[in-house]
Amino acid sequence: MNSRLIAARVLSRVLQDGQSLTAALDNVMPTIESVKDRAFVQALCYGVCRYYHRLDFILSQLLDKPLKDIDVKCLALIGLYQLQFMRVKPHAAVSETVAAARKKPWAKSLINAVLRSYLREQDRIEQQADQEQSAAVSHPHWLIQQIQHDWPQQSLQLFLENNHQPPMVLRVNLARTSREHYLNLLIERDISAVPVDFCMSALRLDRPVPVDLLPGFEQGLVSVQDTAAQLAAQLLDVQPGQRVLDVCAAPGGKAAHILESQPQLKELVAVDIDAARMQRVSENLQRLTLTARLLVGDAANPEAWWDGQTFERILLDAPCSALGVVRRHPDIKLLRRAEDIAQLQSLQKNILDAIWPLLAPGGILLYATCSVLKQENEQQIQAFLTAHSDAAQLPIEASWGSGREFGRQIFTGESAMDGFYYARIIKR
Repeated sequence: MNSRLIAARVLSRVLQDGQSLTAALDNVMPTIESVKDRAFVQALCYGVCRYYHRLDFILSQLLDKPLKDIDVKCLALIGLYQLQFMRVKPHAAVSETVAAARKKPWAKSLINAVLRSYLREQDRIEQQADQEQSAAVSHPHWLIQQIQHDWPQQSLQLFLENNHQPPMVLRVNLARTSREHYLNLLIERDISAVPVDFCMSALRLDRPVPVDLLPGFEQGLVSVQDTAAQLAAQLLDVQPGQRVLDVCAAPGGKAAHILESQPQLKELVAVDIDAARMQRVSENLQRLTLTARLLVGDAANPEAWWDGQTFERILLDAPCSALGVVRRHPDIKLLRRAEDIAQLQSLQKNILDAIWPLLAPGGILLYATCSVLKQENEQQIQAFLTAHSDAAQLPIEASWGSGREFGRQIFTGESAMDGFYYARIIKR
């Protein structure tokens, strides 16, 4: 099947059915035999999602009326993306995209006309796109307003970073090898990487590579995890003999890192509401030959799964808007809605309140999100501390991120990291 047609059908599942790009691609990738074709389909889908708001505006300037056929619209967007952002030769981009609409003669002529019109009027249309706010930064209007409200000084940089492709970062299993030794293993494979100075387990690759090319991956020497997510283990500061609870644990990267960092734990309990995602936690721990107690349960209702024994450390990787990882999941800009934020904020509060009794006196709770919105982050923690007299903030002194009155914020792209937020709370 034509690669562009496959990509169009993937995109239609995202735009029309609300399916995540990851899930939509997972459904079709096994059916594509060629590695090169799989990479091309993925590049098209991620690229169109990343620049959807700009491409959609440009398409609207080239049409007399909106396209109702979602598959044809996706093909037109794919054509425009190739012409604007890829190294595909223009004649090939046009002819192959037109050919993908082979069962709809009217669509072939329309796509051909749209793409050729764009090539003729490219400079004028691009200038128009630069004048329209949503098209200029390729974000939905509600999100532009939200980020500008929260971070007026940083907003433009955040929009730019969200549209960049993220780096691939490795977490070296320091219980099994040293970062220096693993870096040498990468050099032997002609894989270039640099150590991250403020995170002892992190290596940032110059270029992404398939995990099966990483030395010792199957043997558990290394995992793929952004630097910002790797900071959780050191902030939790787990000591030998302690019980640790990882709430909303899937897919298990932070739980694994905690176990690698402190092999002398008494126990790590990982909880997630999604049984399928919990299976991924199990698989990740098996690859790393690590052991934890895995529970499928609702974090907002611990009475259903908690055994009554308190924990000295709790990691709450709270469900959030994920607006700090838009560069890794650009479909978030298409699927997330403004009204989602208040619902997530309420869920975060409910989980925080429900989990707090599980923390032992003197214990530490680490609150984490992959968001840059204040409602989910510092405002959430401020409200929690106000409502709980036995809770106090532990300052985070660090060379990374920006210290806030409550917690510490990492802006997307800062030190090449994903957007993240952390707050440490101690029980008096």
